[in-house]
Amino acid sequence: MAVHVIYRTIVRAIKSAKLMEPFSLNDLIKACPYLDKYTCMVFLSKHKQVNPSETSELFEMDSEGKYKLIRPFKHDL
Repeated sequence: MAVHVIYRTIVRAIKSAKLMEPFSLNDLIKACPYLDKYTCMVFLSKHKQVNPSETSELFEMDSEGKYKLIRPFKHDL
């Protein structure tokens, strides 16, 4: 899946209140069961703030390992 597809799915789930922030990987899979768990795990890690690969930063991760979308949303969402 392309970055925009997964990201859009997460943003839509947050906006529709199917997914509440901060969220865990398991929370994401419960809200969007059609997403692949492994792909989501890699995606969240790869796009968190201060990621080692320096890819786009889309999420903040708290001390409990839960994620929150960085605002304003990217990719025209």
